[in-house]
Amino acid sequence: MFVPHDFVIALIMMIASAVCWGSWANTYKGVRNYRFELFYWDYALGIFLISLVLAFTMGSTADDPSRFLTNVHNADNSNIASTMFAGVIFNLANLLLVAAIDMAGMAIAFPVAIGIALVVGVVSSYILQPKGHAGLLAAGVVCALVAVILDGKAYGSLPTANRAISRKSIVTCVVSGILMGVWAPFVTRSMTHGNTLGPYSVAVFLTLGALLSCFVWNVYFMKHPLVGQPVNFAEFFRGPATGHVLGLLGGCIWGIGTVFNLVAAHFTGVAISYAIGQSAPMVAALWGVLAWKEFRGANRQAYVYLAGMFVFYLLSILVISYANTAS
Repeated sequence: MFVPHDFVIALIMMIASAVCWGSWANTYKGVRNYRFELFYWDYALGIFLISLVLAFTMGSTADDPSRFLTNVHNADNSNIASTMFAGVIFNLANLLLVAAIDMAGMAIAFPVAIGIALVVGVVSSYILQPKGHAGLLAAGVVCALVAVILDGKAYGSLPTANRAISRKSIVTCVVSGILMGVWAPFVTRSMTHGNTLGPYSVAVFLTLGALLSCFVWNVYFMKHPLVGQPVNFAEFFRGPATGHVLGLLGGCIWGIGTVFNLVAAHFTGVAISYAIGQSAPMVAALWGVLAWKEFRGANRQAYVYLAGMFVFYLLSILVISYANTAS
């Protein structure tokens, strides 16, 4: 399989992963009058298909034990099951994230949800494996929490914010973030215990678990939507061609980012790859503010809160990354 053999290539892959993770939601924003529950079917199919394509290309470049099919054949079934279960959890978290984007926009949903995920991920990882500088990790967690609070206050400062929707969207972001921080340890287990899965195999089974769980999670949200009236499958087949294309494209963008991050971690280590990948919310926030004008008409106070969010989020990533690599 292909893995980077120098830091420059690994760094390019990590930066690309952050850009992909922070940019895929533009495909949903680009669809007009199309429910996210319908969009998500194409998105979920897209993340699985691109993972398969990359597994049979980049993940199958040499006939050795690391080759995709050979790796799957040799891996423990418990690691495959663990990765698919991670996909089930991730999918619910991501569905809630898309719902939050629908309600509050990219500039709010991403930083709040992924900021919470960063906190949960760091705390749970340290409980499971006390590794890294505890004081610096705690400082990074506090910075992430401050960033989340500032982003929420920025949204609350918008003159057009509907208070009921605002409250629901923030709660949705928080629940999404908690779930986002929970699924990663199941993937870590599959890559570190027994006969392990490689990065391409992890991506395939993670996205397969996500796709299959749509028949539970997404069907539920179609019948009991967070916003609007229930929808049915007939509306999916009557949906615009652009909606289907953009859904598949969004899934492919996210899938490429995920594979690149997992592969780069083989060279740099998980701590650095994870930290750089978690800059994705800042990418998403920039898209929301600059491209989609989500803060059009906002007062100066809202922009001050937003600037503070960027500063504390970046500081959190840097501190947590250093804490994990400090001796």
